[in-house]
Amino acid sequence: MNAQVSFQQVDVFTEVPFKGNPVAVVLDGSGLSTDEMQTIANWTNLSETTFVCSPTDPKADYSLRIFTPQSELPFAGHPTIGSAFALLKHGFKPKTPGGLVQECGSGLVSIHIDADKLFLTLPEPIIHSIDHAELADMASALGVPLTNVRASASIDVGAKWITLQLSNTDEVRSLRPDMSRVAALTPAGVTGVAVFGLAVPNTDSFVEVRSFAPGEGIAEDPVCGSGNGCVAVLMRQLGLIEESNYVASQGYCVGRNGRVEVRYEENGKILLGGHAVTCIEGKLHL
Repeated sequence: MNAQVSFQQVDVFTEVPFKGNPVAVVLDGSGLSTDEMQTIANWTNLSETTFVCSPTDPKADYSLRIFTPQSELPFAGHPTIGSAFALLKHGFKPKTPGGLVQECGSGLVSIHIDADKLFLTLPEPIIHSIDHAELADMASALGVPLTNVRASASIDVGAKWITLQLSNTDEVRSLRPDMSRVAALTPAGVTGVAVFGLAVPNTDSFVEVRSFAPGEGIAEDPVCGSGNGCVAVLMRQLGLIEESNYVASQGYCVGRNGRVEVRYEENGKILLGGHAVTCIEGKLHL
């Protein structure tokens, strides 16, 4: 090809450039083939690269295709927030003021515009238990005693994560996983492993999260939307949160300072979002 398309690299779940999770956003991907999209995603080498395309559903504002360096995902959280932010910054006008509707592999995702923040509505979760032997193997690969895994589930919110509660924030931060074993133990169709621990009271976040997806070419996702979504689902199921909202921190171990805001709605829905900031803007030469 010999063309140019508008491009932004957006840092998500932060107000401070270079402290969140970057996503590469190609703002007009309709003319690109799947192979071309995958090649670009492999080249950017970010956890996700997205391509904004024309929707097929009349209720949607746009369609979004989401790629890791190795494969396409039906849904992911921080690319959804970052792509919506990039579109709005580029001058896109929603069909309905105050919100956007994204079409993706998981269906339609509603995005709420709240002043300078964006919140996605988490897809309806599917929750499964984890076999004891498989859980023991994964705990060993993470380098944590099985007795310190307080709760576990395999949760699908469009992206599927093995989701584990550990003893506390310090244990989450001290993990040094064997990434080759984590990749080998991650079942087909599962993005990776999301671990969390509750923080001590009176800190600026309620929970610490880390997300490992070496099977997708991402050893550690700096600040993961879908992983945090799975954590929010499990925390609600376990009754760990009494408030209608909380803030999760993620990225400390990779030099970031992400903040993910979670809101539990009265209708049972979970909203997840926060700030975003553009770090690169220009043209991608194809």
